[in-house]
Amino acid sequence: MELKLPPVIVFFVFGLLMFLLNKFLPFGFFDFFGRLVLVKLLVGMAVGILTISIVQFFRTKTTVDPGKPSKTTQLVTNGLYKFSRNPMYLGMLLMLLAWGLKLGNAFNVLLASGFVFYMNRFQIIPEEKILGNKFGKEYARYVTKTRRWF
Repeated sequence: MELKLPPVIVFFVFGLLMFLLNKFLPFGFFDFFGRLVLVKLLVGMAVGILTISIVQFFRTKTTVDPGKPSKTTQLVTNGLYKFSRNPMYLGMLLMLLAWGLKLGNAFNVLLASGFVFYMNRFQIIPEEKILGNKFGKEYARYVTKTRRWF
């Protein structure tokens, strides 16, 4: 598997990069009416999505360890997973977007898109290969019906 770092570590690295960019880049600040309300809304959505998606994995008694997708015992295709194949990563992305808005530096959007690129390349695509090999046609049908992110 091409996975280099656990997704939660990647999430924190990108969050730290956002902080550093905000601290050391002297331009790019923005503000608008309702920015902090939007931050709270995004955090609430992220926490809700993360919580529900993790609970769904525990209910189906399959692994939530993204480093070992081969230990997956069952596909989760209902609930949030009916709309997104990766709601846990989507929750992390929403949290990073909220963090970027809180910091108020427009260039943090580039780092959030970097997170998406990294996760697609080094986490999601390798996971999808393993799940495709393990669950065959069932997973192929799921992929055609459900988007990767949202």
